[in-house]
Amino acid sequence: MKLDRRRTILIGFAFLSICAFWQMYDMIVPLILRDTYHIGDGVSGVIMAMDNILALFMLPLFGRLSDRCTAKMGRRTPFIVFGTIAAIASLMALGLAQWHGDLIAFMICLGCLLVSMGTYRSPAVALMPDVTPKPLRSKANAVINLMGALGGVYTLIAIQLLVRTDAAGKADYMRLFFAVAAVMAIAVFILLGRVRERALHDMLPPEEKEESSEGKLPAPVLKSLLLILFSVFFWYMGYNAVTSKYSVYAGSVLGLDFNLTLIIAQAAAIISYIPVGIISSKLGRKKTILAGVIMLGSAFLCASFMREGSSLIVMNCLFALAGIGWATINVNSYPMVVELAKSGDVGKYTGYYYTASMSAQIVTPILSGAFL
Repeated sequence: MKLDRRRTILIGFAFLSICAFWQMYDMIVPLILRDTYHIGDGVSGVIMAMDNILALFMLPLFGRLSDRCTAKMGRRTPFIVFGTIAAIASLMALGLAQWHGDLIAFMICLGCLLVSMGTYRSPAVALMPDVTPKPLRSKANAVINLMGALGGVYTLIAIQLLVRTDAAGKADYMRLFFAVAAVMAIAVFILLGRVRERALHDMLPPEEKEESSEGKLPAPVLKSLLLILFSVFFWYMGYNAVTSKYSVYAGSVLGLDFNLTLIIAQAAAIISYIPVGIISSKLGRKKTILAGVIMLGSAFLCASFMREGSSLIVMNCLFALAGIGWATINVNSYPMVVELAKSGDVGKYTGYYYTASMSAQIVTPILSGAFL
């Protein structure tokens, strides 16, 4: 059994567009709130947390709704198409509201944008396991994660090239919004033109096309699901707590450059995705994840002993190890969750996965800030 990488790459364009958007959202919206509307850090933090709070409810809901969809184009594709169209329209309206300085219109457009993105994230991610045999899902998820990373890199380059500031110091983000909207539109056209969701699903082995399970899960399966979801919660909490606060810690305590270190961690993760997918197919997901946990924990434990004047090279090496460990965990954790799902429940279980990871991202800034 061999993974069809070309098909997986085509499916991954949906995730590429999602990651391109969130990279822009996380970097640009706080700047707009600060510079255009002069909103303080506290209120800005609450606004920026809206997407995670909405995700707790929307991702499981729309994952489950897509499980029940019977449209001719497939279960997930309608949500991806219409969600993308709504998101593009909201993004353009957001840019116009920002340019005119209208705070009320900006907040309304921001709310519509977050809701639009929430409608198709779970269906877009669930599309991969829908059309991929279970033994190949770690390899496929590695490709999907790599596509997402490329989406983030695209936005970073677009920010550098397209954001301009006028003589009065006002930043113009419309070119950037157009660039992100363009890649979202291209991604959905590729998906519609090249991916036949129902036909691909019909090609799966019969045992992998079971419909939704009714009633309660068997006790051992429920136990496994809960333990995996708790693991996802703590993995995301640990990794995000360090990476989100490292810039403050490195600058204030260690006196080290933080940009290069964080780039190295991200680059190490990106380079590791495909090899990790191959390794996990041979060793198994659980063993591979445990190795990743050991790498990640060891890297952060050793980094905790670094002091002012410590070697930047050593810190970069530790964060490279952390990036590899995170890739090892990230590539395999989602397939482990949907492994427990019937074919008709993949969207629902995708929602469970994102509920765990988003919950961690809501709690983490509060706890990590208190510890820092």
